[in-house]
Amino acid sequence: MIPLTRYAASPYADALGRIPVRAAELSVLGGVTRYWDYGDPHAGTTIVLVHGFRGDHHGLEPVVASLGSARIVSPDLPGFGESDPLGEAAHDIDGYARWLRAFVAGLGIEGRLVILGHSFGSIVVAATLAGHDVPDALEPAAVILVNPIGQPALEGPRGVFTRLAIFYYWLAAVLPERLGFWLLRNGLIVRVMSITMAKTKQKGLRRWIHDQHDRYFSAFSDRQVVLEAFKASVSHDVSEYAPGIPERTLLIAAEKDDITPVAAEYRLQTLFPDARLIVIPGVGHLIHYETPGQAASAIEEFLAEGAR
Repeated sequence: MIPLTRYAASPYADALGRIPVRAAELSVLGGVTRYWDYGDPHAGTTIVLVHGFRGDHHGLEPVVASLGSARIVSPDLPGFGESDPLGEAAHDIDGYARWLRAFVAGLGIEGRLVILGHSFGSIVVAATLAGHDVPDALEPAAVILVNPIGQPALEGPRGVFTRLAIFYYWLAAVLPERLGFWLLRNGLIVRVMSITMAKTKQKGLRRWIHDQHDRYFSAFSDRQVVLEAFKASVSHDVSEYAPGIPERTLLIAAEKDDITPVAAEYRLQTLFPDARLIVIPGVGHLIHYETPGQAASAIEEFLAEGAR
């Protein structure tokens, strides 16, 4: 897809540039998962990130740039970014949960493990951790969900947009392969999504957000992967899994989130055995782009309390 904007400089580039990063890969469930390993590989705490629908690891880099001394591992979800599709599982919630368990096991992490999921990644993380009866169950020291999907997508404040999205993906599925793939990567549709979700009034930041979506929101391997993942994203939400997650959990929600309203996030908090909720004012579903520093501060405080 040709970007609709010229390159826009990242406001987080300097901070990110000071953090060492290593690209690596693991074979997981019949496909190669590419991941980026930030910070000190010998740090006592490792945070594994799971990005949102149609994104890749770039989306969470502003949060990485704002965090301190932890090691951070950020993969591209299977079928997105530079990662292969899964060869031994469907790209549904169960498939992504199997992948996350196997991926983390393959990292051989020593020390304290923390799992962070953003948006669709919050559903993947929740589904993964609620499955304590599987042989390779994960038991992290803490869980962090940013912009968690706390209720069914159709019940959100902009449910009409979800219905339009369902029609859009249905149309992409029934069209001939080439035409459907073109529709899914259409730059104008990506831009409308970006404009709708961005809440900041800072022109430079908005320009950079649109640039990021232009560059990375259509980095998926094929039509089937993105259609399977979309179906998973609107068929499940974190509330289904919250009661089965005993680990200390931090929910970082947004005052102006178009997908899950704040009231639903407060309800979601009560479903967890041990969860804290913070709400960042003035931002929507793009906490990771617009207020990563505030999110990182909340994360560091939460993890420091857990260490004590």
